[in-house]
Amino acid sequence: MLIRALIVLLLVINLGVALWWGLRPVPPAPSLPAPPPGVATLQLVTESKSAPGNIAAPMVPAKPEISQCASFGPFSTAPSLEQARVALEPLVLQSRARREYSGTPRNWKVFLPPFDSMEQTEAAAERVAAAGFKDYFVVRDGDDARSLALGLYGNEASANERLAALSAAGFEAEVAPVGAGPATHWLDVGAAAGFDIDAARDRAGTERAETIDCDRLAPAATADAR
Repeated sequence: MLIRALIVLLLVINLGVALWWGLRPVPPAPSLPAPPPGVATLQLVTESKSAPGNIAAPMVPAKPEISQCASFGPFSTAPSLEQARVALEPLVLQSRARREYSGTPRNWKVFLPPFDSMEQTEAAAERVAAAGFKDYFVVRDGDDARSLALGLYGNEASANERLAALSAAGFEAEVAPVGAGPATHWLDVGAAAGFDIDAARDRAGTERAETIDCDRLAPAATADAR
């Protein structure tokens, strides 16, 4: 009987200790001493992520907008215009080459400009045929050698319709008058505020530079937008 009483007493004592341990108050966490003045405190990575408002958003520079436009020319050849375009490229936001003719055209032609080789011209002809265009001709001789003729029309409106259909199919065709005399080349540019037209004219090496309406920079049939 004495042993059984001792066992019961030990069980009661153990239960009492377990109950006391479970109901005891949790001691407060020890506070860290304040750092000396001028010394930064350490911060956990998780703490920095939980406070995004403390991180400043990166500054995105505003994209410059075209506010003034000008035309430079005339250039007698396309290569001389291209040299001027390269010279002005750091100063402008957009450029477009265009051609002007002194005479009255008899017809209007649609074409792909000359390629570097006849093989490339023939490959372009195959792509045009595969796209469903049947009226084309590979030019093998003359000033337009290695180009691809895509139609001859009696008026500019019909030529532009043909151009639009080819452009929609992904071909960079052009329209040019026939019988209007030699072409002069002009370079139209759009630039941000502060663009110095006179300094740009000297840089391009051309005789004339004039302010134009920026609506003229819209793509045109006889223009090469850059």
